[in-house]
Amino acid sequence: MTTYKSLALRGLAAGGIAGVASALVQLLVTEIPIRAALAVEEAREPGGHSHGGEEAVVSRGAQVVGGMLGVVIVGIAVGLVFATAYALSKRWFTTRTPFSRSTALGVAVFGAVALLPWLKYPANPPAVGDPDTVDYRTALYLGVVAAGLVIVWAASWLAARLAAWPQPLRVTAVLLAVVAAVAVVLVAFPAPPDTIPADMPVNVLWQFRLSSLAQLATLYVGLGVVFGLLIDPATRKARTGRKVVVA
Repeated sequence: MTTYKSLALRGLAAGGIAGVASALVQLLVTEIPIRAALAVEEAREPGGHSHGGEEAVVSRGAQVVGGMLGVVIVGIAVGLVFATAYALSKRWFTTRTPFSRSTALGVAVFGAVALLPWLKYPANPPAVGDPDTVDYRTALYLGVVAAGLVIVWAASWLAARLAAWPQPLRVTAVLLAVVAAVAVVLVAFPAPPDTIPADMPVNVLWQFRLSSLAQLATLYVGLGVVFGLLIDPATRKARTGRKVVVA
């Protein structure tokens, strides 16, 4: 029987798998512009990160491993939240298969918590950003994430309210509403507070930004796909056996 506990376990597993995939993207793709940006930072001042000749407390290799481990842990935690959201999404996507529902949810989450904030406040590599504005930048970023999640919820609610409409009209209305809401968010929030230093190569900056976005896409979209693959066979089996299904 596909109970919430079963969904949660699959969410944890899917989150772990997506987290590992995202960590590999971080290692193989995102790490390249990070090292280039660190080289720019070190070139600004003799000794760079050594702080007057002192050795770094944590080596770069340890930082990379710790960062990858952190991505996997985040993936597992997000997987549990995703499983809960999936269980609640039945009211809005009654006609979708479990796999398509899970994949659509993964894409929606990626759009809300990764793509929308990236459009307004794209990620910057080391050597970019004033340490004094960290709290302010974090608040702006989290504000856009919250707005994105509200947009996703509102779009789902609107789609349910327009269930009696023909599908082309319903889809068009929801898409137009989402585009309008996204435009409002992008205009309403203030511009990024930090400027890009003149010594930061443009190719390094955008390679980092795009690779960071790809890493997040791997995590959230990958989570939706893997969770869908894990839950779909179980759901079909439960239905065949005439058992109670949460999904």
